[in-house]
Amino acid sequence: MSVQAPARARGRAPDRTGPTRIKGNGLAFWLFFTPFLVGLVVFTIVPLIWGATLSLFEAKGTVLPTDFVGLANFRHFLVDTAFLKSLRTFTVFALFIVPVTMVCSLGLAVLVNGLPRFQSFYRSVFFLPTACSYVVACVVWRLSLFNGLESGIVNQILGAFGLDAISQWLSASPYWWIVLVSVRLWLQVGFYMLLFLAGLQAIPSQLYEAAAVDGLSPGGFRMFRLITLPQLRTTFAAVLLLLLIAAFQAFDEFYNLTGNNPETRPPLVYLYNIALGSQQDFGTGSAGALVLTAIMVVAGLLQTGLLGFGSNDEGRRRFALRLRRGGRSAR
Repeated sequence: MSVQAPARARGRAPDRTGPTRIKGNGLAFWLFFTPFLVGLVVFTIVPLIWGATLSLFEAKGTVLPTDFVGLANFRHFLVDTAFLKSLRTFTVFALFIVPVTMVCSLGLAVLVNGLPRFQSFYRSVFFLPTACSYVVACVVWRLSLFNGLESGIVNQILGAFGLDAISQWLSASPYWWIVLVSVRLWLQVGFYMLLFLAGLQAIPSQLYEAAAVDGLSPGGFRMFRLITLPQLRTTFAAVLLLLLIAAFQAFDEFYNLTGNNPETRPPLVYLYNIALGSQQDFGTGSAGALVLTAIMVVAGLLQTGLLGFGSNDEGRRRFALRLRRGGRSAR
């Protein structure tokens, strides 16, 4: 005897496979998204468009364009010796800070990763200076560590080793590079240590076990060179790009430690003096900001193409080959 199906079963509506819309979800989205959108437009997009517009005009003492000058503001930076000297200052600073930061952060990451306990404590200790203000750190470096007095902390350390006190930490080369690099190193090495630490902890342990079976000693230099370093290639590329961008953006330590010294004036300090200093030339300053941005973009693209973010080796070889062919054709 068959049992009749209920009426609801016989007249069943078709299943809905599409996403279910939550009532009021659209209103919640716009409530959360609108403040971010307004901030992005007001504080990022509009200033970028206005800066690009001012770069084509003469705007001295005003943020409103006056006379159209075309590319004259851009041509100014091709012959301005002060701007070229600021690029040289950046190059020297980057040659110091980038490799030193990479070596120190990688070394700290390896040491912390090898600890059996208290990894969270040491991660917090080394990362804590990242939360410190650059201005506050510069004040400490200038007034306490490298104040040029015999009672200064660094001069006292030198005296303990029988060395003479140095009074020209911030006024003579190469002493000012020690001050500038050390304060930036203290402020940022903890952040990049965390990036390397994340890369180290993402390496499969099976690779080390297989290498140990093949005769490599655990924790040895060959194990580090053959297994660890190749696995960190993507992390190295990311850290290098971030360090180059941070070096381009160097401002606080130079402005607060050495001031407007032409020998230690990076591009941002130079542009700050043009736009907000005695000249108040917003047109030339906007053009310089665009030139500096273009240099950063080109440097980032070259670095990404040569090292890559997760790309295969064949792609990087093709990119390098195109660069060599372009150089030969130019010659």
